[in-house]
Amino acid sequence: MKVIGIVLIILGFLSLAYGGFSYRRDKTVLDLGGLEVHAQQEKALPISPIVGGVALLAGVLLVITDRRRA
Repeated sequence: MKVIGIVLIILGFLSLAYGGFSYRRDKTVLDLGGLEVHAQQEKALPISPIVGGVALLAGVLLVITDRRRA
C-alpha cells in the first residue's frame, strides 16, 4: 500500500504542476501511389486540478495509514 501511495503522490504532484500532457500524432493526409503527404497533429489532454489534488491526498492518506499499521 505504501508503494501505491507514493505513486499517487508523484502522479498528483505532476498533475498539479503540469495540468496535463500533450502528444504528437503523425497522420497520412494524402497517399497517391509514390506521393505521400504527412501532417503532425499536436493534441493536448488536460487533467483537472481536482483530480491531481484527490490523487495527492489519497496517496498521503495511504502512506500515513500504512505507517500506522507497521
